[in-house]
Amino acid sequence: MIGLDPAGRVPALSPQHSRLGFDLVQISQVAESMESFGALYETRLFTPLELEYAGCDEAVRAERLAARFAAKEAVIKALRLSNEGIGWREIEVLKLADGDCDVLLHGRAAELARQMGVERVLLSLSHDGDYAGAFVSVQMKAPS
Repeated sequence: MIGLDPAGRVPALSPQHSRLGFDLVQISQVAESMESFGALYETRLFTPLELEYAGCDEAVRAERLAARFAAKEAVIKALRLSNEGIGWREIEVLKLADGDCDVLLHGRAAELARQMGVERVLLSLSHDGDYAGAFVSVQMKAPS
């Protein structure tokens, strides 16, 4: 009965449609990459604002960057961009003043999202133990 109202009717479709993306990243693997490749790894994958937010405290830096990497992967999955040659830094995770996070798209990622009719990208990040995860919901204009 999932998707049915109490009377058993299928609800009307909204004028928007959605796509979902999820990714899970092992924090210790991000920490290992940071140790092995240093700044080269970090600047290839993350924007200056993401690196600034991650801070210099090694206790939380890998955790925060792992969550952002998971978010980038989740956005790529939700927008189906895996074969589009999108650079990692074209997807940016911003920490908002109220504590929430937001996704900002740049360059080709932003251009393709506009062409797809993306109206909104919603993001939820989480981390526990050695894992960081991200869930992305993309709201798009209904096809004409």
